[in-house]
Amino acid sequence: MKTLKLALTALMPARQLLEKLMLATILILGWLTLPNLLKTFEPTAALLDAGIWQLLLLGILCYMALLQIAWWLLYRFWLGLGLLKLTDMVLQFKQLNSWQQLRFFWASFALLFLAGIACLATVL
Repeated sequence: MKTLKLALTALMPARQLLEKLMLATILILGWLTLPNLLKTFEPTAALLDAGIWQLLLLGILCYMALLQIAWWLLYRFWLGLGLLKLTDMVLQFKQLNSWQQLRFFWASFALLFLAGIACLATVL
């Protein structure tokens, strides 16, 4: 049973990479097919309508790229500075009081939300 658990945990990074690739593929296919799909449902739709969908998808793609680049840079700087491992940081986070954890979650959510709005505002 332990070997099965070890084999499954070894596949986790590959699974996460596969999920990211699938999401990127779906977004790119959506980018290419949404204008044609809109034309089939509403033949009188102007090009501006199809362009708005593409701009929204471009905003989502920019947001996803921003998150990936930020995570990669954080990881590189984290290793370069010789700080604690991320698993140690998670253990220290779990030792915080519940109100401190909640405050951190809200701050993280607000920053991610503002980054997404900024990406959409930049594209639109």
